[in-house]
Amino acid sequence: MKMTNTTEPSTNKYYIGIMSGTSLDGIDVALVSISKENKTTFVAGAEFPFDNNLREKVLTLCETQHTSLQNLGEITSELSLAYAKAVNLFLKNQKITASQIIAIGCHGQTVFHQPTGNSAFSMQLVDAAKIAANTNITTVTDFRSMDIALGGQGAPLVPLFHQGLVSQMTKVNDESLVFLNIGGIANISIVNPAPLAGFDTGPGNVLLDSWVAKVTGKRFDENGGLASKGQCNYQLLALLKCEPYFDLPAPKSTGRELFNLDWLELKLTQYNHEISDADIMATLVVLTCEPIMEAINHLPFGSLLVCGGGAKNKTIMQYLQTSLPNWQVKVTDDVGISGDFMEAMAFAWLAHRCINRLSGNDPQVTGARRAEICGSITRIYNSF
Repeated sequence: MKMTNTTEPSTNKYYIGIMSGTSLDGIDVALVSISKENKTTFVAGAEFPFDNNLREKVLTLCETQHTSLQNLGEITSELSLAYAKAVNLFLKNQKITASQIIAIGCHGQTVFHQPTGNSAFSMQLVDAAKIAANTNITTVTDFRSMDIALGGQGAPLVPLFHQGLVSQMTKVNDESLVFLNIGGIANISIVNPAPLAGFDTGPGNVLLDSWVAKVTGKRFDENGGLASKGQCNYQLLALLKCEPYFDLPAPKSTGRELFNLDWLELKLTQYNHEISDADIMATLVVLTCEPIMEAINHLPFGSLLVCGGGAKNKTIMQYLQTSLPNWQVKVTDDVGISGDFMEAMAFAWLAHRCINRLSGNDPQVTGARRAEICGSITRIYNSF
């Protein structure tokens, strides 16, 4: 279990955010304090590893998209109990009681995302009642559905949160300011210049993790070590970039239902040439980075602030820094914002927005018809 702690603020309006991303690295729990002026302050965070058996069940569900109703219900229950267990252990370690927490915001585990068409939806596995009952804390979930019901993508929701962080940041005073989260899927938030914009650029770690797991059995390519030994194969890269998603205009969002191991293996079959694993990994690094660079190349030079697991991949970071020589490519920690717990913080913030009847989406980002309260509240008696 990894923990981070900062100086505790004087206010006790605490919220907890829970996030388990596309990469299924672990369960991130973040404690934030939110002032009357809506200033969000990071208090503490911890990462709790997934039970290996549960992780494999979720991965299999995401990758095969086949299950039974019984299996789906059991995975949802196990996952929700794991979230509750993580929160309880976190509170114990921080010496904080459940009564001090206004609410938990839990994104749940995305297993399928289909934000367009007549049957648009986004499925996150989470049982809010199980979290609330086992932590004794009011729990907010289902953040995407309202935005999708209003014609939006339902994601990303974090750009509005990123915009609110600017006043708290240090060492940034640029004409352009872009947040880049490289989780399983990579997404950007263009905070400056206005108007606010944001979308999923494409795969982040999901293909890198999938391929390195296939060929080495490891969960991820530590420090980008295998990728650093290879060279980008531009013929394969061109084939990968033929995927129509890359040419779609924003607003847009995607997930593991598109970019997965089966998708990559099909492309490699079409390529039909010998290629080393290191070269495949190096090519996937470029596949991650190029859509990001294309998304910001129209902007004045500024700061690109990176968070998420990809920020720890030295090969990805070096590629971005080399390819964007006129940009300041930094991790968000360099400007005073925790990169490890950014998304968990965002869902604590979104829980606060929902509880206080404030909008949680930005139509400029998601394409929804209007801004609206996002989230469903499962209350605990007398919790607030």
